[in-house]
Amino acid sequence: MIHPAPTTRIDPTLARGVVADASPDRVTIEFPNTSYRLDFSLTGPLRAAPGKRIIGIIRLDARRIDTVDTGGRFVEPVYGPVRRVQGTVLAIVADRVVVNAGMPIHCRPTDPRQKASDFSPGDFVGFDAMPGASFEERS
Repeated sequence: MIHPAPTTRIDPTLARGVVADASPDRVTIEFPNTSYRLDFSLTGPLRAAPGKRIIGIIRLDARRIDTVDTGGRFVEPVYGPVRRVQGTVLAIVADRVVVNAGMPIHCRPTDPRQKASDFSPGDFVGFDAMPGASFEERS
C-alpha cells in the first residue's frame, strides 16, 4: 500500500503503484489497497527505484474479451505475470479497451472477430491474457 495514501488526481487510465523489484527489462509492481504484486516487461527505461511510487500504462493482449454478468474486478494470479482479468470498461483508447480490474489495464483484443470499438464504458468484461504484459512509465 502507498503510504501516505495518494490524494492527487491522475488520468484514470494510468496505473499507480510502488516498484517492488526491477531489472533492466522487467519490473514488479505492488498496487495500493490490494495484495497484487504483478510482473511486467518494460517498454522503456525505468526511472523509479524499488520502493518508490510509479505511474504508467499496463498493456496486454486479450485472447477474447467476453461480456460477463457476475463476479468482481480482479487479476489472476495475485503474484506474478497476468493471466486472467475481469473488470469494468473505463474507456476505449485507440485500439485498446481500458479495463478497471483494481488497476487500469489497456487490453488489445486479438480475436479477429472483435475490435475495441465493440465495447463501451461501463461494460463488465472478462478475458484471458496473452503472455507478455508490459508497463510503460509515465511522469
